[in-house]
Amino acid sequence: MKLIPDIEKKSLAEIQEFQNEKLREAIQYVSKNSPFYKRHFTTNQIDPTTIKTIDDLRQIPFTTKDDLQQYNWDFACVPKDQLVEFTSTSGTLGKPVTIGLTKGDVERLAYNEYLSFVCANGTAQDRYQLMLTLDRQFMAGIAYYEGIRKLGAGIIRIGPGSPTMQFESILRLEPTALVVVPSFLVALIEYAAQQGIDLNSTSVKKALCIGESLRKSNLTLNVLGEKIQSQWNIQLFGTYASTEMQTAFTECSEGTGGHHHPELIIVEVLDDKGNQVSDGESGEVTITTLGVEGMPLLRYQTGDIATIYDEPCTCGRNTIRLGPVVGRKQQMIKLKGTTLYPSGIFEILNQVDGITDYVVEVVTGSLGTDELILHLLAAQEDVVQAVKDRFQSGLRVVPQLKLIDKKTLDEFQLSGESRKVRRFIDHR
Repeated sequence: MKLIPDIEKKSLAEIQEFQNEKLREAIQYVSKNSPFYKRHFTTNQIDPTTIKTIDDLRQIPFTTKDDLQQYNWDFACVPKDQLVEFTSTSGTLGKPVTIGLTKGDVERLAYNEYLSFVCANGTAQDRYQLMLTLDRQFMAGIAYYEGIRKLGAGIIRIGPGSPTMQFESILRLEPTALVVVPSFLVALIEYAAQQGIDLNSTSVKKALCIGESLRKSNLTLNVLGEKIQSQWNIQLFGTYASTEMQTAFTECSEGTGGHHHPELIIVEVLDDKGNQVSDGESGEVTITTLGVEGMPLLRYQTGDIATIYDEPCTCGRNTIRLGPVVGRKQQMIKLKGTTLYPSGIFEILNQVDGITDYVVEVVTGSLGTDELILHLLAAQEDVVQAVKDRFQSGLRVVPQLKLIDKKTLDEFQLSGESRKVRRFIDHR
């Protein structure tokens, strides 16, 4: 298998024509097999045979997460006995959304992550330590596992947490790469300092970072990324994905956004009026899956706000790239007239020495406006003034600040149903 598929080296015009053909196949497939999209076309008086190009997609109303939650199994294009893997993601209406995969979908997922690891300089000679769960219907875990298998590299399945266990494996089995949430890399760095471990003498040379952004909107490293690289000389690769899209956008070594794989997905990045944004502008990532058999999606609004880049990359790929997700559309906060996203708040908190951990909580105040409460785990009370100064100088607004203990922090961050540590809680 070629490391970079030929289609990724074509011109944008050639890539679009390739995608037009794949789109016609997808439209024909869902119009024949998807109960939801059959109804969607009929209700909106759409003749699916007229959808021939990406521009024609504008005729189709968006699909939302609420649609997936309310009509979950109407999206299935095959009988349940043909679904071999069941994954889930949180739903906006309270209960999880199930995404079922056929055998072909699992193979497609493996190919997608193979491309991701290749983007991140992966080879068959690598040995990857997986610091994420492979259970609880978590698609990312099985995706990375299958992608590494397809790459032909070694796999060390450790799971999340416990720096002691992670370093025991690193020192004994000598992985060359980690798949990890970047904030956990900070915890590993702190543990190594306490234990006298020389990080730069270990076998680890790179990390594929999931779940959190490493970069600011201008593509330079954010505070989290700088903290890691200043103390651990490894190459960091950011990645963006979701369960619904069954596809990932992963950075190459140039670090200029996650690369699009045209054979797997159509990407629209849209403004509030539903128009495609220009190069270097931000909008909502809206996707149409290609080649998915079990539960394909058309014009699915992810809710993620990201920047699109369409200039060719010096790595040799000509595909568009997505910059870091700056926030989710429904997570936008209006605090005293200032627009904020959680990522910007995290960036400020990560700059303040003395903060061990935190939770950002947003609630609706008595006047119906957004109110922001920062729950801080810190050793010294003078951290509060430092945080106030940072917010005042950086954003000109100051949220409520509360110092909490570790037990209270855990109660905020760790819920029984969540697979991830929660640092943003929205009670509006």
